[in-house]
Amino acid sequence: MIKRIAQTAGFTGLLAALLLTLLQSFWVAPLILQAESFEKTPPTAEVVHEHAAGAAAHTHDAQAWEPEDGWQRVLSTTGGNLVVAVGFALMLAGLYTLRAPTRTAQGLLWGLAGYATFVLAPTLGLPPELPGTAAADLTLRQTWWIGTAASTAAGLALIVFGRNWLLKALGLAILAVPHVIGAPQPQVHSMLAPEALEAQFKIASQLTNVAFWLALGLISAWLFRRNRDDHYSA
Repeated sequence: MIKRIAQTAGFTGLLAALLLTLLQSFWVAPLILQAESFEKTPPTAEVVHEHAAGAAAHTHDAQAWEPEDGWQRVLSTTGGNLVVAVGFALMLAGLYTLRAPTRTAQGLLWGLAGYATFVLAPTLGLPPELPGTAAADLTLRQTWWIGTAASTAAGLALIVFGRNWLLKALGLAILAVPHVIGAPQPQVHSMLAPEALEAQFKIASQLTNVAFWLALGLISAWLFRRNRDDHYSA
C-alpha cells in the first residue's frame, strides 16, 4: 500500500508540476514580469515604502538574491511546483486508500474538490496579488488561509459523504464560517500595476490552478487504479 501511494504521488506530482510550470511560464509569469516593471525604482541601497499612516514601513534590500529571468526562474518555479504537486498527490493517494475511485473519471471530482479547498475558497477572501500590491499582515493572512482550507475540506466532506440532511446542513455552515469572519485586509488598498493587469492575473491564476488540479486528480486516479489492478493480477 505504501509503495502504491508513493508511486502514484511521485509520477502524478511530476506530470502535474510540469504542466503547471508550462502554463505559468507562458501565461502567468509574463504578467508578473510586467507588474515588477512598475514596482522597480532607480537602484539605491534600499527603498522604503510606507503604505498607510501608522503602518510599519518595510524595506527591500537591493542586493537580495532572486532568480534571473530565463532558465533560473523556470528552474526555481519547477522545483517549487514539484514539491507542492507531490505533496498534494500524496494527500489524494492517501484519500484513495479510504475511498478508492471506481472509475478514472472520478479523479476529476477529487481534483475539483482540491481546487475548491486550496484555491477557490481562500481566494474569495485573499485573491492572488501582483508584486506591488498592498497586503495585510502575513501571519494573519496565513492563519485565515489555513482555517479556510480546513473548513472547506471539512464542509465538503460532510456535504458529500454525510448520511443525513443535518450533517449536510452542518457542512454548509462550516463552509461559510471563514467568509463570515472575513479575510484580513490592508489598511489601505493600493497597487502599482494597472487594474487591467491585475484582472488578467487573477483569471490566469484561477485557470492554471483549475488545469493543475484536474490533471492532478485525473492522473492520480488512473495511476492508483492501474497500480491496484497490477497488484491483484500479480
